[in-house]
Amino acid sequence: MQHWQERISINPEIRFGKPCIKGTRIAVRDILGWLASEMTYEQIIEDFPPITREDILAALEFAENGEENSKILITAT
Repeated sequence: MQHWQERISINPEIRFGKPCIKGTRIAVRDILGWLASEMTYEQIIEDFPPITREDILAALEFAENGEENSKILITAT
């Protein structure tokens, strides 16, 4: 898997700085919610065409490393 940084951006001007899939306004939190509601990767991709399987995996990687990502963001500001 590629690093999440290649697919996820954090921009204070987009969705109030929530981590989003690059080039979209779809937040990592949205993807996690869809997966939690038992949507399949295929259903997400069908309902939200800008999203790819790799984007979903990047969102999961981002969430998995949540505490570490917070440290990166705090140090970067």
